[in-house]
Amino acid sequence: MSNDREAQRMASDVEEPAFVVHNPRMLDLLSVADRAAASDGKVLITGETGVGKDLFARRIHARSRRRNYPFVAVNCAGLTESLLESELFGHVKGSFTGAYRDKPGKLQAAHRGTIFLDEVGEMSPRMQAMLLRFLENGEVQAVGADSRVMRLDVRVIAATNRNLPDMVAAGQFREDLLYRLRVIHIEVPPLRQRREDVEHLISHFIWRSGRQIAVTDAARQTLMRYRWPGNVRELQNVIEQAVWLAENDVIDVAMLPEMVRLGSQTLLPTRERRAQVADELYNAIVNAGYSFWDHVYPLFISRDITRHDMRELVRRGLATTRGNYRALLKLFGMSSEDYKRFLNFLAAHDCRADFREFRNGASEGPRRPRLDLPPLAAKVPAQTSTDEGRRVGTAW
Repeated sequence: MSNDREAQRMASDVEEPAFVVHNPRMLDLLSVADRAAASDGKVLITGETGVGKDLFARRIHARSRRRNYPFVAVNCAGLTESLLESELFGHVKGSFTGAYRDKPGKLQAAHRGTIFLDEVGEMSPRMQAMLLRFLENGEVQAVGADSRVMRLDVRVIAATNRNLPDMVAAGQFREDLLYRLRVIHIEVPPLRQRREDVEHLISHFIWRSGRQIAVTDAARQTLMRYRWPGNVRELQNVIEQAVWLAENDVIDVAMLPEMVRLGSQTLLPTRERRAQVADELYNAIVNAGYSFWDHVYPLFISRDITRHDMRELVRRGLATTRGNYRALLKLFGMSSEDYKRFLNFLAAHDCRADFREFRNGASEGPRRPRLDLPPLAAKVPAQTSTDEGRRVGTAW
């Protein structure tokens, strides 16, 4: 009885998120999420960072028959393999240094409810195998336990910003696990592909601040043209900052971050200026604060830049680091943990450059990029009217 009361208490802490949605594709995805809520099928939610994958997961749980039981979220990228194993499956007293008492895992906490595995693509091969076993029979064994096996009733919703089929092809993710997780697939589009939502989200975030703030036409146009590599999360942060910087309760272009102001300029490559693309990419990263994964990678995936452009960018970086690929991580705004991911990406798309020609000053290096060039941003479609549309709830 006490466990049931605790589950009820945890469930009461989870509210159904609402959405500000006008894009037809997003409206269709919400319908898919609602149909998914009626079943117990496993759901895989994919999309870039900041698009709201966790909100979809919470909506599915809140509209399911499990809504009166816990919704437990686990960030698979934020824990080492050993900690993630203990976090999911629990541990018994004395199983490792610091295990002073028995501790139930998140899967046990989610019994009869839903567990949300965020960034599931970051799991190690061993953890993938353990998760697969749980998905097959619902059984968990705490770390350090000899024979105590529990059978749980947990619905699994997973999310990732990685391309899992590509990871399967590269031997980094189990194919059988992918099939187990992808019973229902929801792919959330980036904000740049649903620009009719931007204006309404701006109004919503201003309304949520509790202040009466106006936005000038110039500032609104700048916000509409920006690519939003950080998606809705980035838009929310920009608006919150602008609201508190607003003078006379008006947001003007000058109150927007420099990256948004410069990035709103359309500088995608044309045939006449193709030779300048690598220079502008390099300048955007080194001099304007852009990062490889947040800004350059989306341009490549959306085919706004070519393999040649990417390879030339790498060459310019290697000329700076004297052929050191590891040093490229810091130069391109990546963490040291991204080394294998970066090399795998370059190899998979044939974008690697031979580091040997840049050792010992063998190469003349790239031309110095023109410092007056603003950072590269993507083309945007013509602005569409947002007078029509449907507002769903009061959040994104």
